[in-house]
Amino acid sequence: MIEIRFHGRGGQGAVIASKILAYALFLDGYHTQAFPTYGAERRGAPVAAYVRVDNSFINVRSPVINPDYVIVMSGKLADTVDVSSGIKENGLILINSELDVDHYTFEERCRVVCFDVNRIALKYGLGTKIMPIINVPILGVFAKLTGLVSIDALKKATPKFVPVKAERNIEALEEAYNLA
Repeated sequence: MIEIRFHGRGGQGAVIASKILAYALFLDGYHTQAFPTYGAERRGAPVAAYVRVDNSFINVRSPVINPDYVIVMSGKLADTVDVSSGIKENGLILINSELDVDHYTFEERCRVVCFDVNRIALKYGLGTKIMPIINVPILGVFAKLTGLVSIDALKKATPKFVPVKAERNIEALEEAYNLA
């Protein structure tokens, strides 16, 4: 089983991203599971969402404690939340940040990649400068870095969960995928 944990702030789209990813993985032929946990339910509050993927039925019903992959929707969140907690050896932490990887200090047992997804989201009019909506484009980066999910499945899954600006989201997804 592969486990993925998303860290975001309310309003960034971490929960929707987890649902899109799980559905895309389902379209690719896997068994999947996606669910969130919330703190204070308000815009800007820390949010975690989880995805599990396997070749067989998933019977686990708990938060992801030891993820293979962590997707961090905001680099500033990585400064205040222990996003690397429990990550498996040789795991991957993908951080939406314009800062260099050296800014973040994580254990050397995992790979850390920083990618400025905000820039792509803003280019396609997804969200505002204060709160870019990066949930779809960050999945493009994730797909390219991991090979876990196909870009075609992500394109098919996106309109199901993001009916508004679906075409722009898919364009941002493709650009992020190609630039990763």
